Amino acid sequence: MKKGIHPQFVDAVIKCACGSEIRTKSIKKEISVEICSRCHPFFTGKQKLIDSAGRVERFQKKYGLK
Repeated sequence: MKKGIHPQFVDAVIKCACGSEIRTKSIKKEISVEICSRCHPFFTGKQKLIDSAGRVERFQKKYGLK
């Protein structure tokens, strides 16, 4: 590999708006994000499925949820 063309790989901290910190490796020392796996509705279980067209009911009726 050629010397001097690769970025420096350092320890990094990813900081979320909720206050969570994740330690990893990156070319940047500090990374700020707005949402992470601890505060995202999908991962916390607070996400609600909105079904305005009745697709879920049609699927359950057609394939029979047991």
